[in-house]
Amino acid sequence: MASLRDADRAPGRVRIDKWLWAARFYKTRSLAARAVEGGKVKLNSERVKPGKEVKSGDELELRSGELQWLIEVRAVALKRGPAAEAALLYAEGEESRARREHMIAMRRAGPHPAHDTHGRPTSATGA
Repeated sequence: MASLRDADRAPGRVRIDKWLWAARFYKTRSLAARAVEGGKVKLNSERVKPGKEVKSGDELELRSGELQWLIEVRAVALKRGPAAEAALLYAEGEESRARREHMIAMRRAGPHPAHDTHGRPTSATGA
């Protein structure tokens, strides 16, 4: 298993939007900041601003659509690294992982959203 390089490890605290980006929950830091501002990310069960700092031991609750993660911050990083290193920055609880995997399985088991559509829409169908 890969370990975080000491040069990339932060001294102890980093902005929540930067941590979410480094941990690969969001593709850009601005998307992470927008999610925090929109209340989709909670730090220790409280809404926070993107500039709030996280440290090892903090608990985060993230929502994306119907999926939800409950994670504990294990480490902070100054830079975004490979996915294997990003996975070392947090630990997800077993209950959280099971609930999220169940939601994904339910979505896959259901019919495709375009299941009932046939061909191109016409003016008679209102599209």
